[in-house]
This record gives sequence, structure tokens and C-alpha cells, in this order.
Amino acid sequence: PGGTLNCNNAGNISWCFLKAIPAADSTPITSANLATYVASSTQAVGEAETRFIQVTVAPTGFAAFFPASFVTSGASSTFSVGAVAVAGFTSGVCNFTPVFICNPYEMDSNGTNNAGNYTLQQAVSNPAVHRRLIELRKVGNGAAAGPGNFGFLEPPPGVGNGAQALAQTIATSTPIGCYESGSVSTKTGQNAGPVQDAFNVRFGIKANGSHFNSPEYGPASNVRKGAAAGGNGNGNGNGGGGGNQCPQYNQLTFGSPNMGLPRDATTPYMSGRMGDGNWDLSGYWSTNFGSTSHPSSWDTTKPTRYEVYKYEMAQGLVGTASAGGEVGTPSNACQPPVTSVDRRLLYGAILNCNALEAAGNDLSGHSTNLPVEAFGSFFLTEPVASASDDASVMVELVDVTGGAGQGTLDNFLRDEAQLYR
Repeated sequence: PGGTLNCNNAGNISWCFLKAIPAADSTPITSANLATYVASSTQAVGEAETRFIQVTVAPTGFAAFFPASFVTSGASSTFSVGAVAVAGFTSGVCNFTPVFICNPYEMDSNGTNNAGNYTLQQAVSNPAVHRRLIELRKVGNGAAAGPGNFGFLEPPPGVGNGAQALAQTIATSTPIGCYESGSVSTKTGQNAGPVQDAFNVRFGIKANGSHFNSPEYGPASNVRKGAAAGGNGNGNGNGGGGGNQCPQYNQLTFGSPNMGLPRDATTPYMSGRMGDGNWDLSGYWSTNFGSTSHPSSWDTTKPTRYEVYKYEMAQGLVGTASAGGEVGTPSNACQPPVTSVDRRLLYGAILNCNALEAAGNDLSGHSTNLPVEAFGSFFLTEPVASASDDASVMVELVDVTGGAGQGTLDNFLRDEAQLYR
């Protein structure tokens, strides 16, 4: 059934869209209490809060084939039959990393935020907002979570406890976690250290010790990051393809004459942790690709960094040496590149952390049954520079689930219908 109203009818069938149902199955939904459970009559609001649908079939006269007196003495063989059923569905994702990101575009009770008053959905569809660089920082133990913070979800059963077990689920190219949109749980504990390595192996940077040393932890196909190994600028061990080592982070020298994807010129939003979307495309392109042309449309509408990254791969530019000799191809000494998924994308549940903490949830500890605003994908623009708890993770928002999304997350989605009463 469809319809633009919160309650609709056609013929002898009627249906109502519900935001909730009674806790006890023995409590019927009737005209007397319907207002408590029915979704808003304002269509946009009602669509967002609908979780169930109640379908009612009006009673219809029925004549029994056999006399009803066979069953109950004196019973009539004609009577009316109707039906009422309530169904809903659970929505979630599978093969997702156990990460949550506090919604950078969460609105307050006045309908405003510290990101220019754009919503999450508008941020995906508006090119000028879409290319803003966002600085994520990990939720600290005991510290309040707010827009731009990130933390970790409870890993799937059997993964194990501790930072190293969690890091493996983040570093792998084949995560196994499934998470429902209405019931994610956060993980507590100290989770720094190896987690930095879990992000950086995606850039062809070797983890400390012998961690993540198997093919499932291989780097992306394009790991250009504006760095040289040992400061010699020749690319050895740093994406030169023929390097004799897979470098650790402290063996890399970042900056001129190489250049990774630049940060935004200014950071006027989210208390200095969200940029204005104005990044130096010209400098990046000339440093890495010289006089090679790029789409003329980029001169009119600046692309996102993720669009440039994908263009480099599509046009065979990953192996092109920069002015400092860096190429985007991972070193042969690292694990082979993973091509089945995009290793530069980080997937996570987007939570409205301000509202959740105001409701008494501790997002730096263990909280359960948290509703998800959307699931999203984020492009990692540069390696994580520090193993400290407050290390910055620089990302661009790529896509979100829901009507405003671009559909790139559809393969992760799982919707399961359920009959409730």
C-alpha cells in the first residue's frame, strides 16, 4: 500500500503508517489510541519516522460450507470475518567496518548547526559542500562526543577484545560486521595505537611489528600521498613500484617537492575542523601530472578529491611520477593492492551524537540500541599522522544511505520484512 496520508483506504482495505507499536501484543491499536502510534500527517516528517504499517480488512460476510453447529451447538453458519495485521522491516548493512562517525551536519533543536546549516543529505548533493574536508577525531574516554568525532562499534561476535582485534576488523578488506539502523552498540576501552596502523596500511604504509602482514590487508591501488621514503624524493619504498621496502610512517618525509591531496584553504566550520571546500586543485595537478590535461568541467566546478583520485585510476595516471618522483603505485615490498574494494573508503554508521548524549548515552563507553541517522562512506585523503587518542583522520564525505544518497552503498544494504502482530 502507498498513499500520501498517514492513514489511507481503498475499497474494503485501509492502512496506517505507524511510528511505534504498543509494547504488549495484547494491546490493540484502535481509534482511541491511534494518535499515540501513527506517523505525522506532515508527509516529509511522517515518511522519516514511519517504522510499521497496519493493514485492516473490513469485516465481510461469510457463510460456512458445513453447518457451524458441528463445532458449537446452536452457532450460526453465517458471520463476518475481518483481519488486522502490523508489519515492519529492519534495515541495516553488512560487510561494514565497526566505526561510527558523529554527524558533522547534525541539527540542533533550532534547526541550525555549525556547518553552515546544511543537512547531511544536502551535503551529499551540493557540490560546494560535498568537497569540504572534515577532520575527524576519536571520541576520548569520558569525553563528550559531538559533530566530527568518531568511535568504534562493537565488533562482530568471535572477533575478540582489545585494540589489536578491533584494528584487524578496520584494516581488513573483507569486514564481516552487520549492523542494524536502529540498534548499534558502541565499544569501550583504549583503542589507539594499532588503530593508526589499521588506517595507514590502506596507503601502503607498513604497520609496526608484524601486524597486518597478509593479502587481505593490502593497500589501495592508488596510494599517492605527497611523501618520499628517507627524504630522497625518489619514491623508493613509497609507491615507486620497485621500492625495496614497504615503509613505516616514520620513514616517510611529507611535502615539497611532492604533494598529496591538499587540505582546504580555510576551515570556517565545525570549530575549525571542517573546511570551506576550496582546495588547491591546480597546485596538486601540476605537481603530480605536469601539463597533462584534466576535464575542462573542473575549471568551472571544482571536483571533490575523491573524483580526482578516481580519475587518476581511470586514466592510467597512477604510475605518473610527481615533481619529486612519487607515484601512486604501492611498493612491491608491500602486500599486493586490493582491487575488489576501494581501500581508500572508510565506511561507518553516522550517529546524531549530541542528541544521543543528551538522552543519557555514553558514546565513549558502552551504549546499546543506538539509532543510526544513516550509513556513510568517507574518502581518506591522507594517512593518519599520530597514534595518539586525539589523532586527526582527514576525510571527505562520499555518500550516505537513504533517498538523498547516490546509490553507491546499495550493495551493503539489507532490508528484512517482519510481521509483528
